[in-house]
Amino acid sequence: MYRKPVPAFFALIAAAFVVTACSNDEEAGVDNYDPARDYFTFANTDQFVTEHLALDLDVDFEAQQLQGFAMLTMRRADAAASQVTLDTRDLTIASVAVLQSGNSVPAEFKFGEEHATLGTPLVIDLPADTGASFDLIIEYHTSPSSTALQWLPPELTAGGKHPLMFSQSQAVHARSWIPLQDTPAIRITYEATVRTPRSLLAVMSANNNPLTPRTGEYHFDMPQPIPSYLLAIAVGNLYFAPLGEDTGVYTEPELLDASVYEFADTQAMLEQAEAMYGPYDWGRYDLLVLPPSFPYGGMENPRLSFITPSLLAGDRSLVSVIAHELAHSWSGNLVTNATWRDGWLNEGMTSYIESRLMEVIYDVDRVDEERVLSYRELLQDLEEVPEHMQALAPRLDDTSTEDFQGGIHYSKGQLFLEYLEKAFGREAFDVFLTAYFQEFAFGTITTEQFLDYLELNLLSQEGSPVTRDQAEQWTYQPGLPEDALIPRSTNLDSAAAMAIAWAKDEVELAEIPVGNWSPQATIHFINSLPVELSGAKLAELDAGWGLGKTSNAEIGRTWFIQVATRRYTDAYAELEAHLNRFGRGRLIAPVYSALASNGEDRELALEMFERARGAYHPITVGWIEAGLERAAD
Repeated sequence: MYRKPVPAFFALIAAAFVVTACSNDEEAGVDNYDPARDYFTFANTDQFVTEHLALDLDVDFEAQQLQGFAMLTMRRADAAASQVTLDTRDLTIASVAVLQSGNSVPAEFKFGEEHATLGTPLVIDLPADTGASFDLIIEYHTSPSSTALQWLPPELTAGGKHPLMFSQSQAVHARSWIPLQDTPAIRITYEATVRTPRSLLAVMSANNNPLTPRTGEYHFDMPQPIPSYLLAIAVGNLYFAPLGEDTGVYTEPELLDASVYEFADTQAMLEQAEAMYGPYDWGRYDLLVLPPSFPYGGMENPRLSFITPSLLAGDRSLVSVIAHELAHSWSGNLVTNATWRDGWLNEGMTSYIESRLMEVIYDVDRVDEERVLSYRELLQDLEEVPEHMQALAPRLDDTSTEDFQGGIHYSKGQLFLEYLEKAFGREAFDVFLTAYFQEFAFGTITTEQFLDYLELNLLSQEGSPVTRDQAEQWTYQPGLPEDALIPRSTNLDSAAAMAIAWAKDEVELAEIPVGNWSPQATIHFINSLPVELSGAKLAELDAGWGLGKTSNAEIGRTWFIQVATRRYTDAYAELEAHLNRFGRGRLIAPVYSALASNGEDRELALEMFERARGAYHPITVGWIEAGLERAAD
């Protein structure tokens, strides 16, 4: 998932993490914290393990629900256990049956206590003679309020004639469209039959065939085991165009040509990633460009990354997101964090590989610019994030609405790996990473397992420049170590110097060579403007560079954060247009927060939010609400 969407750790739950009920020992002051436990699932995975999922679903746009059956093939891990507990959220369960040796037996079931953010446990009593392996068949339907699914009417799509639905399962939202063990610790294979209106196409994070005819009934298979957060579905007026031998793009026909142009380097990225880190083990690698309400820059659903249309800048300047999602095919999809505490193993490592790919496909100068911008955002996070959440692997059994990690697991994780690369040499570190992916392929891993593997294969070498204690300072301590490598970019240094000179009237705006700059340099220029800059100078900049009407979403984000922070009210109409144009959390949530925090415009921010929220995904709505709440404190 790309990158630092809003200040919420890994966007795990729309608003925040909340701990499940404390045990008696915890209430008595006994610390039972287990870093290998996933505290954000109700599932009793120590007693039963799902191995395969089969779905049979009807897509009902009028009712805004999926309805049908989920069959979970399960293995008993505890011979004495008699109840299976699954994760659900806002699901209506019609029946449950146990299928074993060809016989189907109804099973008693009940819901446990509802949790505000984790949903509701579904507790199933197994018949007394249930053996070591069995199938659970659950008849159910979703709710229109599912936190994973967004149902878009035709007017919110590019074509304006057909509805569209898509899912976002990460981190704990799969439970709102499938009853299952919703934890990254469990990997499953899956298959699905999906029925839709005949004019629409269904795609999933599975074996999509570009030549599939529109029949209204579609069949999918995912033979490689994946964690539940990578389950994905989309249905709409979607068409396909190839990008290379093994790559292509799905989207609405109105966006197809622009998408093909923007993402033309995808095949080259795939081939380069294989050359660096070993075989791509997922078959095809395709993209699905969704409507603007998609809450992320991208989501690494295997075989089919979901992508925001805000990347369609027309100049390929934002395609690092594609490199990021592709890199997840190794770090995250192939080797998965065992719990959400270990999320940096997905995102930090992926951010590192993203930069390496961008160096080869484009150039080092461009990557250095992006590293500097990422580092600046990290420094801002470190000012805002509570110290106990600044570690790469923070304690995540007891957090509250005020606790978040920002983009630390992305940027600090990337800096940690760049630190190791510098210490051991790029060639040796590449060998290490390739072996790491092979060693843990199609498995899950904790931070402690990674550190053990790192120590065994690098840190224990005679004369190693890095000790285990130094590695653990990165993973367990707040802030940055003193010997962290600070990214530098001469291009951005020049842009920052130009911002100061222009603010002091030492150069004219027309003298600034912005036409020769990258978008990253423009962003750095805006962020380097002095706090005391006058409204007249802001007006001059806006008029000269057309910032309020830019086609680059990242430049727009940066500009409107400054507009809101500085109360440049002349640009408020364009600011609201930006908030209405996009639904990606990274692009809009910080703008709302800046507007609500400037001392004058909290009510205006709330009014703008109420006018726009109907077009946002539920996850984005939760992010914005959390940011507005923090701004009120």
